[in-house]
Amino acid sequence: MAANPEKPKVLRITWVKSAIGYSERQKATIRALGLRRLNQTVIHEDTPAIRGMLRKVNHLVKIEEVQVEP
Repeated sequence: MAANPEKPKVLRITWVKSAIGYSERQKATIRALGLRRLNQTVIHEDTPAIRGMLRKVNHLVKIEEVQVEP
Protein backbone atom coordinates (compact mmCIF):
# COMPACT_ATOMS: atom_id res chain seq x y z
CA MET A 1 0.00 0.00 0.00
CA ALA A 2 1.24 3.44 -0.89
CA ALA A 3 1.37 6.03 1.86
CA ASN A 4 -0.63 9.23 1.53
CA PRO A 5 1.63 11.54 -0.51
CA GLU A 6 0.17 14.69 1.04
CA LYS A 7 1.76 16.03 4.17
CA PRO A 8 -0.70 16.24 7.07
CA LYS A 9 -1.98 19.71 7.82
CA VAL A 10 -2.25 21.18 11.27
CA LEU A 11 -3.85 24.39 12.44
CA ARG A 12 -2.16 26.93 14.68
CA ILE A 13 -4.95 28.60 16.66
CA THR A 14 -4.32 31.76 18.68
CA TRP A 15 -6.91 33.31 21.00
CA VAL A 16 -6.84 37.04 20.16
CA LYS A 17 -10.08 38.55 21.50
CA SER A 18 -11.71 38.18 24.91
CA ALA A 19 -14.88 36.11 25.18
CA ILE A 20 -16.41 38.46 27.76
CA GLY A 21 -19.87 39.44 26.57
CA TYR A 22 -20.25 36.36 24.35
CA SER A 23 -22.41 33.32 25.01
CA GLU A 24 -21.43 30.51 27.36
CA ARG A 25 -21.39 28.14 24.39
CA GLN A 26 -18.68 30.20 22.68
CA LYS A 27 -16.69 30.34 25.91
CA ALA A 28 -17.01 26.56 26.23
CA THR A 29 -15.80 26.13 22.64
CA ILE A 30 -12.71 28.23 23.39
CA ARG A 31 -11.99 26.02 26.42
CA ALA A 32 -12.61 22.82 24.42
CA LEU A 33 -10.01 23.95 21.90
CA GLY A 34 -7.51 23.98 24.77
CA LEU A 35 -7.22 27.74 25.05
CA ARG A 36 -6.94 29.05 28.62
CA ARG A 37 -5.37 32.52 28.32
CA LEU A 38 -5.63 35.36 25.84
CA ASN A 39 -2.84 35.27 23.23
CA GLN A 40 -2.25 31.57 23.89
CA THR A 41 -1.55 29.38 20.85
CA VAL A 42 -2.45 25.72 20.42
CA ILE A 43 -1.85 23.25 17.60
CA HIS A 44 -4.63 20.93 16.37
CA GLU A 45 -4.92 18.49 13.52
CA ASP A 46 -7.07 19.78 10.66
CA THR A 47 -10.29 17.78 11.09
CA PRO A 48 -13.94 18.57 10.29
CA ALA A 49 -14.75 18.66 14.02
CA ILE A 50 -12.06 21.26 14.75
CA ARG A 51 -13.09 23.29 11.67
CA GLY A 52 -16.69 23.35 12.94
CA MET A 53 -15.57 24.58 16.34
CA LEU A 54 -13.44 27.28 14.74
CA ARG A 55 -16.33 28.42 12.57
CA LYS A 56 -18.32 29.19 15.74
CA VAL A 57 -15.58 31.31 17.31
CA ASN A 58 -13.73 32.66 14.26
CA HIS A 59 -14.27 36.24 15.50
CA LEU A 60 -12.26 35.42 18.66
CA VAL A 61 -9.32 33.48 17.23
CA LYS A 62 -6.64 33.69 14.54
CA ILE A 63 -6.20 30.54 12.46
CA GLU A 64 -3.10 29.59 10.46
CA GLU A 65 -2.59 26.46 8.40
CA VAL A 66 0.83 24.89 8.92
CA GLN A 67 2.45 22.09 6.94
CA VAL A 68 4.28 19.58 9.10
CA GLU A 69 7.34 17.70 7.98
CA PRO A 70 7.05 13.91 8.11
